[in-house]
Amino acid sequence: MSTWLVTGGAGFIGSNFVRAALESTTARIVVLDKLTYAGRLQSLAPIAQNPRYSFVKADIADRAAVSAIFREYRPTAVVNLAAESHVDRSIDGPTAFVETNIVGTFELLEASRQLLSQSGEAARRAFRFLHISTDEVYGSLGPTGAFEETTPYQPSSVYSASKASADHLVRAYQQTFGVPSIVTNCSNNFGPYQLPEKLIPLMILNAIEGKPLPIYGDGGNIRDWLYVGDHCEGILQVLERGRPGEKYNIGGGNERTNLEIVDALCEELEAALPASTNPALKGAGIARYADLKQFVSDRPGHDRRYAINAEKIHRELGWRAKVGFDAGIRATLRWYLDNREWCESVEAESSQRARRGTL
Repeated sequence: MSTWLVTGGAGFIGSNFVRAALESTTARIVVLDKLTYAGRLQSLAPIAQNPRYSFVKADIADRAAVSAIFREYRPTAVVNLAAESHVDRSIDGPTAFVETNIVGTFELLEASRQLLSQSGEAARRAFRFLHISTDEVYGSLGPTGAFEETTPYQPSSVYSASKASADHLVRAYQQTFGVPSIVTNCSNNFGPYQLPEKLIPLMILNAIEGKPLPIYGDGGNIRDWLYVGDHCEGILQVLERGRPGEKYNIGGGNERTNLEIVDALCEELEAALPASTNPALKGAGIARYADLKQFVSDRPGHDRRYAINAEKIHRELGWRAKVGFDAGIRATLRWYLDNREWCESVEAESSQRARRGTL
């Protein structure tokens, strides 16, 4: 049986990936997660009793802990989803981003190198180190064009710089030490189990509670949105059929401005939970969710536009996003409306919706 070590498996993308992997493969899944504010065991509750699932609480930057986990489980693949990922937090506190995203990736690569040095030829060929990265490493696009796998890196934030550094380390370990590695760079994910500090869940939860919907700058910053279930399918395709030494961009082909995102959510909320029937809005004399929109000062170094060219993964692995933006938004909204207990438990333990990243 294959054993996949999934770091950051209690996070947003990680927990969605773990559930997808258990459903569609026969692999044993070992989740390694530090359980910071972003790692939630509640997100793994649906698979807690699965005999192919194990959980280890540890920090990927802790060499002794990582070495012990590799010795015990001897993974046949590492899927590195562990990361500090919120740009605003990287402005307020850069250190954690360097420690987790750079040092943590280094420790995982070192442990993989050590494991492979003790493995037979067949095991070395079969091993995969799959590093999940972001399109933010490429910097900001102009009004046209899209990121290719060959686009030069120009990170603008500490977050994206730390992810770019990790990408380079992964490539170096492939080239220098022969660790069979693949890097994927994805666009903005959305879907169930995403923390309320991120744009879409923040707007949903603020809106249903009648709170302001803060929009950075003029709301014109553009992102390519990817439904998390589609992303997880892409990761599985890359892990099982991707070529070591390659990188693959994974995007949804859904470019939207932040203002368009907020307007779409307001429209969907009016259909699912009309403002006229929501006590939080009625009590404040607010007639429409759209009336909650509020433009606020922009984030320092805020990239204007991202867009992904995902033709390589389409061509080589046959992956394409299946969930359109409108269907994904409706499914995401419905999940948050139906899972308020999860949202409340997350927010009870740490402040999620406070404004961060201002100088």
